[in-house]
Amino acid sequence: MAITLVGDAASKPEVHSIEGMQRPLKPDTRLVSTAEFDPTTEVMLEDMRARRSARLGSRGLWASVADGGLFLAVAVPLGIWFDSSSTVSPLVLAALIGAYALAYNVEFEVGSGLAVGTQLIFVPMLFLVPLAYVPLCVAAGVMFGNMLELLEGRIRLERVLGRLGESSYSLGPVLVLAAAGDPAPTHAGPLVLVGALAAQFTADFVHATTHARIALRMSPRAFVKDLSVAWAVDCALAPIGLLAAIVATDASWWFLLVLPLVALLRTFARERRARVDHALELSHAYRGTALLLGDVVEADDSYTGSHSRDVVSLSVAVADELRLDARARRDTEFVALLHDVGKIRIPNEIINKPGPLTPEERAIVETHTLIGEEMLDKVGGVLGKVGHLVRSCHERYDGAGYPDGLAGDRIPLVARIVCCCDAYNAITTDRPYRAGRSAEEALVELRRCAGTHFDPLVVDALARVV
Repeated sequence: MAITLVGDAASKPEVHSIEGMQRPLKPDTRLVSTAEFDPTTEVMLEDMRARRSARLGSRGLWASVADGGLFLAVAVPLGIWFDSSSTVSPLVLAALIGAYALAYNVEFEVGSGLAVGTQLIFVPMLFLVPLAYVPLCVAAGVMFGNMLELLEGRIRLERVLGRLGESSYSLGPVLVLAAAGDPAPTHAGPLVLVGALAAQFTADFVHATTHARIALRMSPRAFVKDLSVAWAVDCALAPIGLLAAIVATDASWWFLLVLPLVALLRTFARERRARVDHALELSHAYRGTALLLGDVVEADDSYTGSHSRDVVSLSVAVADELRLDARARRDTEFVALLHDVGKIRIPNEIINKPGPLTPEERAIVETHTLIGEEMLDKVGGVLGKVGHLVRSCHERYDGAGYPDGLAGDRIPLVARIVCCCDAYNAITTDRPYRAGRSAEEALVELRRCAGTHFDPLVVDALARVV
């Protein structure tokens, strides 16, 4: 079962903006830390957490009322009209509902939603409770589980009442098993079991995407990745739930054997949440460090600082135009902000010289990419990973750049983007020794140098953005 926590306003993923040391080029062999999230996932996780503690707006409220009412319109008549010869002890029924509520609170954060451990109890429930009553039992477990969250202060009251529709996923397996003649767990064939699981996922998808369409006006496609991860958790837990159902066929209370596993999963879920918290805190720290370094650059040299900030928005726009993924887009933002950070260790009399630089002065200035990489490597983490990109921001497409003489596609795409946007901004900005030129003149110059100094595809994308 996947829980998709939606609110009342659109939640679109975004990334909030913000010594002659010549040595051999280091290969890009850095591995992404398991504690580092894709920037889009990071934003969606934070957005999900914020929605849980926020008030439910009018659209979210109406969506909850609609899908909750629709569920009851199906589940209540099903429980009333369809008689069943099988019975279940009230104590066993209460135990199943209570165990479901406990499993409901085993939450693994995945993307913009949560995967929960209810499959361990839901599968035995399908075989121990008359099928007609299963959806209502699931609804009772969902409400009980949400009340436990409410008592812990993790959600608001109106969101408890608005989650009734999450029980809709139970209708799919109930209908499949009813069509198959309500078989015992030992007699249900593989096709029936697979069909029941597929029906569960279908009903879950329909509920989650319909609710999101009403409450957030979001496309169903936005949920496929997150739901698929949650369904993978359900697929892993379903066989264990089936074994519990088989064992409990002759002695109903044996389904309780899965509760130690529920407790173990709850421990793992809490540890994962702690790691997620740590990763988010690190991400904020890295972003804050990048902004602080940007402020240091600006304090040291107002032109370089303001120039870097201007290059950021243009570089990110070009990255979007080239449809870079979220991680590359974030790297583009950091590199554009920090591509000149090494200049804080270049003497001010050279940086602020009003006239042309001598060859010796030029050689000193050209070490700033190496200095920038060294500084970011010392910071480590996400900023350490972009250090090699900062190093390459003054390479030329024809290989005549510095510090490593890279050419063509050997230059990282992010560095090619920042290089081009850096040049455009430099051409159009006033300097102490010349006035800035117009956007049209700058684009003419960039096109003239496309294929030699700049990547032609990046120049074309920049022209479209400008």
